[in-house]
Amino acid sequence: MKISTKMEGKITYAFFVAPALLIYLFVMAFPMGFSIWLSLTNYVGGAVFGNPNISFNGLRAYENIFTDPYFYMALRNNLLIVLVSVFGQIPLGFCIAYIINRGLIKGKGLFQTIIYLPQVISAVIIGVLFNIFFLSSQSVWMEIRRFFNPEAQWLPGVNAMLPILAVILWMYTGTYMLIFLANLQKIDPSIVEASKIDGATEFQTLRYIIFPALSGVIVTAAILAISGSLRSFDLIWIMTGGGPAHRTSVLAIYMYEKAFRGAPNYPVANAISTVMVLISFTLIGITKFAEKRFGAGE
Repeated sequence: MKISTKMEGKITYAFFVAPALLIYLFVMAFPMGFSIWLSLTNYVGGAVFGNPNISFNGLRAYENIFTDPYFYMALRNNLLIVLVSVFGQIPLGFCIAYIINRGLIKGKGLFQTIIYLPQVISAVIIGVLFNIFFLSSQSVWMEIRRFFNPEAQWLPGVNAMLPILAVILWMYTGTYMLIFLANLQKIDPSIVEASKIDGATEFQTLRYIIFPALSGVIVTAAILAISGSLRSFDLIWIMTGGGPAHRTSVLAIYMYEKAFRGAPNYPVANAISTVMVLISFTLIGITKFAEKRFGAGE
């Protein structure tokens, strides 16, 4: 039986797409759907399939988290990390990449290496180091403060997120520097030079040539920053463990505590993970809308 060219194309397409689709369904879609289902039950542990004690519990788990003040504290901290990532790491990474690409500094190879270096260090090591430096009554930071003000006191919980936000800004800026640097090098230098000859200022070159050419890259970087911010766990867990009094807790730590510390509450933990996914999709959707509304095609 002779197969038509159109049918052959469809078979070839299905042959190449099927493995990736099956992996996505098994690794992403099924766990997500399973998590949503668990959040709607009264599951307390043990066997999942064939367990007669599991029953539908409605939206009770979601009611629990939305009436828990610790949830809003964790959500606020996550949003602070998102703000620092999107409006701190990305602009700073772009500025550094632009300076390096334009050759405005000497020794740019060494400078680039220093900025990216935190990325090759384990988050656990960084967490321990900055815990010693910032988050202790006998920390290096407190010793510096006492040098200038002998009566300075360590007040746990007051602006407790500031050291963490500073470390996150320092740690991940190098990633966005490399992303922007790689894409800046793809822009034809003759276009930039032509704009300079025509009398364009540095700001006009950025606004009308560089930014439109990088609009897609900026959106991709924003999506990476948002998704990474909502998954923040290891660094904060090592530095503070979510304390003191949950003041540095984030949604991932809040979910971990509900699932694995004390009396486990798996429906609430899965409800938190579902809310995290919804928040991520919402923020990414806003980013895509802003790109379509104000951005320009590459």
